[in-house]
Amino acid sequence: MSDYSKANKHTTSFYNKFSFFYPLIDVFLRPQKRILFNEINKLPYGNVLEIGVGNGSNLSYYKKHDITGIDTSQKMLDAAKKIAGEKAVLLLMNGELLGFQDHSFDYVVLSHVLAVAGNPESILEEAYRVLKPGGRIFILNHFTPDNWLKYLDYSFQPVSKAFRFRSLFYLHRLETLKKFILLSETRVSALSYFKLLIYRKA
Repeated sequence: MSDYSKANKHTTSFYNKFSFFYPLIDVFLRPQKRILFNEINKLPYGNVLEIGVGNGSNLSYYKKHDITGIDTSQKMLDAAKKIAGEKAVLLLMNGELLGFQDHSFDYVVLSHVLAVAGNPESILEEAYRVLKPGGRIFILNHFTPDNWLKYLDYSFQPVSKAFRFRSLFYLHRLETLKKFILLSETRVSALSYFKLLIYRKA
């Protein structure tokens, strides 16, 4: 097994075990998600792919779109299925290697996913591939800012590794985003720590 496969296996195992505690994190993230889904629900009806759908806590926010949600954790998906009913199609799948044809979706949602992914560039490449021309990608994530918070991110790295995410995460290092057109950048927390980015596929 390659180092990459081992890393993904460990991450999946972690989130299978972590699924029980995830509702507590949802409480913290809820205000940010309201901002995200307010923007999504303004847009015309379309097919949405949510990469890293987790326990399905986001599903109730969608008002009019067809939803496909994927995750690498079966236990997370089991929890999501209890919420989803017929509202969404939920699949066990890795966002770094999507099993969809090119140009399949109008919108892609990445809510607090990139900093926990093994290879965030691969996720963005796949998102670009499956988006229709003119489709939009929504990225909600923490990004290490150019202020005193960057030192907190540095100091938190040993703990963040144990929880399978990157505390030190710079927006400007995501090269694949250059393939998209930035439509808006919104601060959803003080000091620019969490941002909502909306891009369009050219």
